[in-house]
Amino acid sequence: MAGWQRWDAPTAIRLDGRDYLLRGKELPLDAAESSNPNLSAFAASAATQMPAKPAGSSNPNLSALSSTTTSARSMDTNPADRRGDRLLACLGLLEDAVPLFSSGSSIPRAGVLLALPALIAGGVFECARQVYGSLGPSFYGLRTSLLTLLLMALWRIKRPEALKEHSPQDLGRVLGLDRAPEVKTLRRKLARLAASERAAQFGRALAQRRVKLRAKAVGFLYVDGHVRVYHGQHRLPKAHVARMRLPMPATSDYWINDTAGDPLFVVTAEANASLVRMLPGLLGQVRPLVGNRRVTVVFDRGGYSPKLFEKILAAGFDLLTYRKGRYPRIPRQSFGPHRTRQGRQMIPYILADQEVRLLKGKLRLRQVTRRMDNGHQTPILTSRRDLPAAQVAYRMFERWRQENFFKYLREEYALDALAEYAVVPADPTREVPNPARAAADAKLRQAQAHVDRLQAEYGLEALNSLERQRRTMRGFKIAKGKLSREISNALELVVRLETRRDKLPRRVPVQALTDEPVVKLAPERKHLTNLIKMVAYQAESDLFRMIAPYYRRVNDEGRTLIQSALAGAADIKVTDRELRLTLAPMSSAHKTRAIAAMCEQLNKSDTLFPGSTLRLLYAIRDAS
Repeated sequence: MAGWQRWDAPTAIRLDGRDYLLRGKELPLDAAESSNPNLSAFAASAATQMPAKPAGSSNPNLSALSSTTTSARSMDTNPADRRGDRLLACLGLLEDAVPLFSSGSSIPRAGVLLALPALIAGGVFECARQVYGSLGPSFYGLRTSLLTLLLMALWRIKRPEALKEHSPQDLGRVLGLDRAPEVKTLRRKLARLAASERAAQFGRALAQRRVKLRAKAVGFLYVDGHVRVYHGQHRLPKAHVARMRLPMPATSDYWINDTAGDPLFVVTAEANASLVRMLPGLLGQVRPLVGNRRVTVVFDRGGYSPKLFEKILAAGFDLLTYRKGRYPRIPRQSFGPHRTRQGRQMIPYILADQEVRLLKGKLRLRQVTRRMDNGHQTPILTSRRDLPAAQVAYRMFERWRQENFFKYLREEYALDALAEYAVVPADPTREVPNPARAAADAKLRQAQAHVDRLQAEYGLEALNSLERQRRTMRGFKIAKGKLSREISNALELVVRLETRRDKLPRRVPVQALTDEPVVKLAPERKHLTNLIKMVAYQAESDLFRMIAPYYRRVNDEGRTLIQSALAGAADIKVTDRELRLTLAPMSSAHKTRAIAAMCEQLNKSDTLFPGSTLRLLYAIRDAS
């Protein structure tokens, strides 16, 4: 047995809090000799776990990571007993456990494997391998940890802590393991990935793959911010929370979504920076994704700034947004009926189309104004003069897809949940509004209001003064001398308060206002979990589009049907080359037929289960 070393004597080892007795196990000599006995399993591989350059090109016909990692070798043959591979990981000889499946009936939650073709097509495993390399010797390696987090999102297990409510063995059967990673394990994996600070790079790689996959959907890009409210003990900058109509301590994320409302990437703003400030940087990240293509950027009134419009146009983008501020109302006779067809639906509008000039005539844009039945007018600005007016209105009002996306992720994926409680230092020189000036402004407003009240009282006395009592104004002033002196004193106080306020700076460094450390929430782990939820949502959207031709109520119930299929039980049958998944029937025949049509499309993708050579085949049992 050249190249192999055999342990003939029984060897005791403790794994996962349990004692195991290993007999007659074999290890490859080359692997054993390459490890350093003076280092722990993680330390021995620290130099190789984060590569300096991306891995070579992958074969799109193979599942991610199936041919490049040492995990292609397994000591185990029983899918329910993986002690041999856990030993290899403990010795530093295994980067990720090979999926091993056993056939079974009605395996809970196995329907989630329907999402694997979409996940793999999105390149999430390949991008993770290129960016992060590996997590070092581990039974739950990078691929397994990432797959677990993705399936958790699709299962609506919204936090690692929620894994306590589910059987590790049942979830492990879906992953091809004896048991799924549990709470502390996943926390460690996330912490290890976050420590490398490569979430932004990972997000860019995912966005590039998504743009290649759905190039036709990036003609219009929707940009908007989402405010995550913070209820902890640390002092964070405040932001206006629109859904609560309150300023609250929060962190702002800015999302870029495609025409269908699917997310492309996300960026966390520094100190809740406004959309006007964030847009140039966001468009700088969009440009490498779309190349020289002229893309239309759609945003709401928070990004309204004619000077910003000039920068957007100079950068090679078109814009579409609402007009903000005062503007002349359009005469009723200027409006006319317009229609646009979207799929099977004809959408009518009452619109007026005209040219407008901003920045004293230097910036010329097109304005399409919608008139509602109650007479309300909504003006829309755009640089697109090639689109019909109805299309301009439709694309602008489709911005609500992004609002619906935020609401869906907040409710279904726990978008606002904290990924960790840690904070990191923030910029102490960041300028904020001066609270002393704000207090001086408040006092000044009170003094001015007092002057207004006194002057109103004085005017009312003059109006009601009878001529027979005081025939001249001089007599009135003498009679009301006390009130006149109060007005004079109040005016002097206003002048003094204005002088005192003007000496105060409008903005001051934040470090001048507090003795506490200036901090912000640690962004890396939250960014990473946002990306995982984004990829899960993209896979769900891809499945949604697959069933659309076969399910009449897809716009109302499509995502609910997909969620039911992913959470359902399924039979698993394993052959030498195939992993066959047979889902339980849906609640009605027409839903079952829609899922069956989706299974036929998924089977054409020839997808391999990540980390294995098993081809995935899908079917669904007939309700009869």
